[in-house]
Amino acid sequence: MIDQLWLIPLGFAAGILGSMIGLGGGIIVVPVLTFLGFSPTAAASNSLFAALSNAIASTISYSKQKRIEFSLGIKLGLLSIPGTVLGALISSDVTPGIFQILFGLVLIASAVYIFLRRKLESKEKKLSIQMIIFAVGASFFAGIISSFFGIGGGIVFVPLMVVGMGMAMKRAAPTSQLILLFASLSGVITHSLLGHPDFTQAGFLAIGSFAGGLVGARLSIEIKERYLQILVSVVILIAAGKLFFDSIVEGGLIF
Repeated sequence: MIDQLWLIPLGFAAGILGSMIGLGGGIIVVPVLTFLGFSPTAAASNSLFAALSNAIASTISYSKQKRIEFSLGIKLGLLSIPGTVLGALISSDVTPGIFQILFGLVLIASAVYIFLRRKLESKEKKLSIQMIIFAVGASFFAGIISSFFGIGGGIVFVPLMVVGMGMAMKRAAPTSQLILLFASLSGVITHSLLGHPDFTQAGFLAIGSFAGGLVGARLSIEIKERYLQILVSVVILIAAGKLFFDSIVEGGLIF
């Protein structure tokens, strides 16, 4: 157990980032666990515990700051649940190589989102029937991503609220944490019933991620984001490159 204490600072660092940008810390936790030889299912299911812990801490903090749209967040969160169940069920069938390629693509999308985050701001929009239907489908898809990769699904929800619904970024990221609370909780339950996570490892990640969520929510008020965006985007792209390389090597296309 002592040799797994390093998972606490990993969860803490990922929790800070996940809380600030609304994506969930899985975009940091899952690549690290994958690089260290964890199976895709173990990496995703353990990471979801951190995502749940981070979402709880962030939701508490952002609620006190009055930055969460509770009605929308609860609706989108509930809509994501069927997708999270499906994502957990299919995660056990994926090979490491395929998982690495798919997650590398998710990381690239995350890096683009982080780098262009401020440019996504748009004016408030009226919700059309088409957008409501799209939001339902997007929530289901985000649920699959959340549980399959262990990242929470914020990569879908934040752009959906900002670009599709015209919500300000300062409210979209906090609201995303409320949505991720529902998505990650249902994913954690399903993965646990399937016997996927290591509860000791998941617990250490959750402890660090909870503390990181509290810190990240506070920092989000004051910190200048531009340099952080550049740094995080570069790190994520390097991780994506490593995942692609590993998938090629393990697939026998090199050597």
